[in-house]
Amino acid sequence: MTFTEKIPVICGPTGSGKTAVALEIAQKIPIEIVSADSGQVIRKLDIGTAKPNKKEQKLVRFHLIDMVEPGKSYSAFKFREDAQAAIADIRSRKKLPVVVGGTGLYLKALTGGIFDIESDNSEIRIQLEREMEKLGAQAMYNKLKNVDPEEASKIHLNNKIRITRALEIYHLTGLPKSRLVKTGRPKKSQYTFQFFCLMPPRAKLYERINARVERMLENGLLAETNFLVKSGIIELVQKMNVIGYNELIEHLKGNLTLEEAVLLIKQNSRRYAKRQFTWFRHQIKGDYFSTPQELKTAFLKEYGAFRDRALIKLDRI
Repeated sequence: MTFTEKIPVICGPTGSGKTAVALEIAQKIPIEIVSADSGQVIRKLDIGTAKPNKKEQKLVRFHLIDMVEPGKSYSAFKFREDAQAAIADIRSRKKLPVVVGGTGLYLKALTGGIFDIESDNSEIRIQLEREMEKLGAQAMYNKLKNVDPEEASKIHLNNKIRITRALEIYHLTGLPKSRLVKTGRPKKSQYTFQFFCLMPPRAKLYERINARVERMLENGLLAETNFLVKSGIIELVQKMNVIGYNELIEHLKGNLTLEEAVLLIKQNSRRYAKRQFTWFRHQIKGDYFSTPQELKTAFLKEYGAFRDRALIKLDRI
């Protein structure tokens, strides 16, 4: 394996500091970041998804942010295709692509392969989404349990997007997704990936999450949510099920006080981080780090020479 065949991945739960450490690395090595965050692909949802701001985007180029409008689907299969194209583009310009994110489905699709079952805007999906709106998540979850109990056991009963997708796969193929995963042949990536997982101690991570929610509010998360509501896309935003927005929408509807909404955002964020902890521990084989500094040191030890090698290659062109 040559040096440039390895693609580094900085991953970890929400609020762990992945993007911040990547920005620090960008000051040492000529990198570009491929975002693996299902919230950051959505346009107009900026503060609540911790999307890199204009200043940060001037420091380093980000790929795969602001890809779709609220309410539009963006599958893991599409992410895989776009991410591989971004990686090839970055490498063609003699820079180091670094995948940064915490969406497990995206990371698994890119690094481990995914089934080529794609049907954006299909009649089946539209029908299932209408059923979801009419019957509710619990009823649709029960339908999934009837046809694919194994897959249903992996999905939270309030995760409307994953429930719909699993049912869609069943209707498209006539087989449960769990069976396809076991017997099918996922598309493998042409690249080799090296994982750097940022996993702070649980108590420390929860402190970081609570502080980040407060910063988001200080930076205008409530005003951003109010703007989205007044823009007439409230249902589309709710459909994306991004933590932070739905809670504040309920506040703006008068169903929650601001204090109650903020506490709920923190609670839901911590619960999400807990699920990510479990997923990374079971799904990712790589090096784990408790602090951003430890990860940065290990990363630069592994890839620090890339700067010199990249410059040498540029000189030869």
